[in-house]
Amino acid sequence: MLAPTCSIQYRPDLDVLVVRWPADAPFVQLQADFEAVLNTAEAQRTAHWLLDVRRREELTPELAEWTTHDFFPRAARQLSFQVLRIGVLASPTRMAVYEQDGVQRDTLQFGLDGARPYRLRLFGDEGAAVEWLRN
Repeated sequence: MLAPTCSIQYRPDLDVLVVRWPADAPFVQLQADFEAVLNTAEAQRTAHWLLDVRRREELTPELAEWTTHDFFPRAARQLSFQVLRIGVLASPTRMAVYEQDGVQRDTLQFGLDGARPYRLRLFGDEGAAVEWLRN
């Protein structure tokens, strides 16, 4: 398995796993990163994730589809001791892409739907994201 390109830090004071990507990475690398996140979440017994993607500029439909349809549901099953809550910290540029790109918008709406086995929300403010994750 590839070494993660993201930092993964468990904050026991918040019971939140904080994941930050410093830059873009190829799809296969991002898949490995997400698997490392899940492994850490299992080890720390937390299902509250703050994913900081503000420095990742590349948005691929392939990654969005994989995370919302495959990875997040699988992670929710593996972390069934809590509801998986994923707060995504996104840049204004990324938020604009979500609004303007039909494929990205549809995939995001799928992920945000309350019928999913996980809870996903986008944030521009880290404090608001952490507050949501803790409630």
